[in-house]
This record gives sequence, C-alpha cells and structure tokens, in this order.
Amino acid sequence: MLTRAALLRNTMNLNEKIYGLIAEFKGDEEVLTATRAAYDRGYRKMDAFAPFPVEGLPEALGRKRTAIPVIVFAGGAFGCLGGYLLQWYAMTVSYPLNIGGRPLNSWPMFIPITFELTILSAAFAAIIGMLVLNKLPLPHHPLFNVPEFERASSDKFFLCIQADDPKFDLRETRRFLEMLKPESIAEVPAE
Repeated sequence: MLTRAALLRNTMNLNEKIYGLIAEFKGDEEVLTATRAAYDRGYRKMDAFAPFPVEGLPEALGRKRTAIPVIVFAGGAFGCLGGYLLQWYAMTVSYPLNIGGRPLNSWPMFIPITFELTILSAAFAAIIGMLVLNKLPLPHHPLFNVPEFERASSDKFFLCIQADDPKFDLRETRRFLEMLKPESIAEVPAE
C-alpha cells in the first residue's frame, strides 16, 4: 500500500500532465485478473506488460485480431503478380526471343522468379506492417520514466491505464487499482 507521504505527493500533482497510472503485480495470474477487472470496469486504453507471454492477456485487454496476415497476403500477391508480369513483359513485348520454337509466354520458366518475389514481397510487407502497426521505432516512451518498469522484461508484471481513457479519473482509477492489491502504484509522467 502507499504511504501517507506518497498519497500526499500524488494528490499535489493533480495539475501535472500524466500519461497514466501503472500498477505492479507479482505474477501472471494477478496481472491477468487485474486486466480483466479493468476491462470489465470500462477501461479501454490500457496495456499490460510481462516478461513472457501470458495466455489470455491480449483478449483480456480487448485486443482484436491483427491485420498482419492480410498485409502479408497482399504483399505476397503483389510480389507474385509483379514478378510474373515483369517476366512476361520482358519475354513477350520488350525483348522476344524465339529459342527452339518455344512459346514466348512460357509460364513454367517464370515460376522460380515469381515464387522468389512472392516470398520476398511478403517478408517485406510483414516487417513494414509490423513496424507501422506497432508504431515503431519509438525511441522514448513515457513508461521509461518509471524506474520500476525496467523490471518488466525480467520478473515483474505491470498494468498501465492511460490518462486519455474516457473513464480515467486520477483518484477513482487509483482507488480501483488499489482494490486489485498490486505491489505498488505509480503515476507515469507524460514527458
């Protein structure tokens, strides 16, 4: 629980711009339970952090399916069509060569390059789609200002409720997080 001095300091900082509140939990079950409770309470702009994948955590956060499969398919289809059309144009329109009486549009010889461009384009689409959807690169995030947060990659679990959530009220959200019995609660400065 928070000491009286910490509560006083936190109430004095109401006028400061904050990113949100972050609660630290002992284990994966605690953060999963807290995330479900926060979602049931109506919070939507929140994120949970764990040192390893926690089964059910994305669903508890209300995350929907990702668009990556569609992006990868579109990239692969673009590469496949582009590779085939490039070879077809070169062999039939731009520089036709009749070698051994073969047809100019001999699709079996186009297969290796078409296949390779399909895979290459799908891989690039996956990488670029992942970077765009994750809003990367992000050299600095407000959570990096919380000293305890560096343990999120080793042995601690965190739930952060953002201040721009429509249901966010500093005092009410803090009371709600205290009901979940975290190890600690901290304000995350916006800068």
